[in-house]
Amino acid sequence: MQKLQNLDYAVFFIYFIIVASYGYWIYQRKKTKETSSTDFFLAEGSLTWWAIGSSLIASNISAEQFIGASGDGFAMGLAIATYEWMAAATLIVVAVFFMPIYLKNRIFTMPQFLTKRYNNTVAMIMAIFWLFLYILVNLTSILFLGALAVSTISGLNFTFCMFGLAVFAVIITLGGMKVIGYTDVIQVFFLILGGLATTYLAVNLVSSENGTTGILNGFNHMLAKSEDHFHMIFPKGHPHYASLPGLTVLIGGMWIVNLNYWGCNQYITQRALGADLKTAREGILFAAFLKLLMPIIVVLPGIAAYTLYQQGLFQQEMLDVSGEVNKDHAYPVLLNLLPSGLKGLSFAALTAAVVASLAGKANSISTIFTLDIFKKYISPDASEQKLVRVGRIAIWVSMLMAIFISPFMGIDKKGGFQFIQEMTGLVSPGVFAAFIMGFFWKKTNSAGALFAIVGGFLLSLFFKYMLPGLVDLQFLAPTGFAVPNPDGIYTIPFLDTMGFVFLICVAVMIVLGLQKPSDKGLEIDSSMFKTSSSFAIGAAVVLVIIVLLYSYFW
Repeated sequence: MQKLQNLDYAVFFIYFIIVASYGYWIYQRKKTKETSSTDFFLAEGSLTWWAIGSSLIASNISAEQFIGASGDGFAMGLAIATYEWMAAATLIVVAVFFMPIYLKNRIFTMPQFLTKRYNNTVAMIMAIFWLFLYILVNLTSILFLGALAVSTISGLNFTFCMFGLAVFAVIITLGGMKVIGYTDVIQVFFLILGGLATTYLAVNLVSSENGTTGILNGFNHMLAKSEDHFHMIFPKGHPHYASLPGLTVLIGGMWIVNLNYWGCNQYITQRALGADLKTAREGILFAAFLKLLMPIIVVLPGIAAYTLYQQGLFQQEMLDVSGEVNKDHAYPVLLNLLPSGLKGLSFAALTAAVVASLAGKANSISTIFTLDIFKKYISPDASEQKLVRVGRIAIWVSMLMAIFISPFMGIDKKGGFQFIQEMTGLVSPGVFAAFIMGFFWKKTNSAGALFAIVGGFLLSLFFKYMLPGLVDLQFLAPTGFAVPNPDGIYTIPFLDTMGFVFLICVAVMIVLGLQKPSDKGLEIDSSMFKTSSSFAIGAAVVLVIIVLLYSYFW
């Protein structure tokens, strides 16, 4: 494979200098407020709508999308774009219903919400859950996949790449949320520009391999030669039904995945919690529009690689060391086809995605540890300067933990994107139940929330690891709620499992809430959910586009 050339390194170096210099300038310009912990962790009142929207996307799009989603595009096709397009619809829901509740009740961290709505025990347990999840699943997978991709493309040592990405991310993170938010605008620029360049050249290559020219001809060839890769809804019996079980992506577990991720996740909501409601909503709407664009950048290249593979290209490059086709090789293989200069731009886009996600995740870990554990239980009288200092130490510690843990997590065995979805799916149903019931049903009590968070996690483990061994689930196969795994054992698709666990948690919470109603409701009134006409028009446009996309690619 052709590695990076001098021009590629020059382009990448320019990207690095721009991001580092801009981040340092923002840091110096805002340094007078740096000693405030609220300012450090949330950038209170400082982020504009375009910075919030860009930061949401930069934090969300990382190696698991570029490498993992492209790999799934290679393996299963456009259907994996449901994670992006349904997220756009979810962001509208979060902007209209979730953000007003957080901002009206002055909630800055997710454990703080749980303390205010339930009690300290629920908040403490959830804070520990989040720290483990963010470090052991998210931070490790982003770092591992990012280093794997950078190493594959550049030829640099894997461990060196891992340390390099971590240090670059920490440099940005140490400046606080303000620096992260504004440097993310540049990261998104490189991410989208480089990503679109890769897609353009990949689709154009399909065109030239079929004796034509132009991206439109290339796309038409993909539609014709890889027709099976352009369906959004899988029927029962489809080889990838277990990953995306039919209509569950529209009316089932996919909503839990997205609402929990975009609405109940410190890592994401932190970007908007420091703004006023109008700015927060506009930023989230901007992110929804960007989400519609993401499958073009992270899924289409995978389908292009599949089309070319079917025509005899990349036969050796797609194999792993065991001689098996590894779908996660699709994006690095395409990058190595790019001409010098453009490869550097795409390499910068991939690095930007990884670094922005690492920085955002590390900042969230730091925020939860510092404000919800250290300040509350270890040093209640800590000064603002000490809190910021502890937050910075937490960033370094979490990043070092991720570096040493990630090689042992088996991230490369399943495919990065699926690994993250399934691991977070063990926690998501119960957490989302605790939040949604806490928002909108005043009788929900702390016992119910505790069951949802702890019991929901245990139920998820039971459904995934124990139930298939106790009961032959083949009787559920006609309904689509059970599919055979590679060993022939029938299991419930993880998105359906999330739906079942969520419903069980809600049912138990209702029973417990009726027995002993809570008196700790939040400040909520119907006027909070009214939106501006411009937001309503923008949201309607997003939803219409989603309906048209699903209708065309059903």
